[in-house]
Amino acid sequence: MKATLHDERLDLVTGLLLQSGAGSVLDLGCGAGRLLASLLRHPQFARVTGIDVSADALAVARHELQPRAGQSRLQLMHANCTRPLDGLPFHEAATMVETIEHFDPGVLSAAERTLFACYRPYVAIVTTPNREYNPLLGLPEGRLRDPDHRFEWDRSRFRAWAVGVARRNGYAVRVGGIGEPDDEFGAPGQYAYFSRDP
Repeated sequence: MKATLHDERLDLVTGLLLQSGAGSVLDLGCGAGRLLASLLRHPQFARVTGIDVSADALAVARHELQPRAGQSRLQLMHANCTRPLDGLPFHEAATMVETIEHFDPGVLSAAERTLFACYRPYVAIVTTPNREYNPLLGLPEGRLRDPDHRFEWDRSRFRAWAVGVARRNGYAVRVGGIGEPDDEFGAPGQYAYFSRDP
């Protein structure tokens, strides 16, 4: 069976985190825990924490993952990922997978401060759709992929945002595509990989 774009996205993020050597990962906007499940298959990740504003999504993640992972490796927290949590232990890596496009601009700035200025992981990975690809999905001009999306960026806008985040917070960044690229419109998804020295 052909892998879905989301499967490709999770595989890419998991692979990048494995290559980073991180032993602890914080997933901001973890939803029902698809990325968490992928991470928990690898012993390298000794501590995995998921935060989400949806109690229903966390209940699904708790039901699916907690019995296998136990309390020692997996922690799930019902909270807003745009505001720092007091007492949250340091995580070497953090992710926001298909999350930023759900934020209004002011909230996006708060999410940036929370992740990069407060939590300050050594590695952070952010993924988001590539708006340029939408016509190949049959979407008319101006239509977003999900009604809950506040925006979708083209490749140049996402790159500019990522470079700005890196500059403001003392990180290096590289940007790439997710999924099979089109010659004109690029890949359907995009990611930014942020890193800093310990």
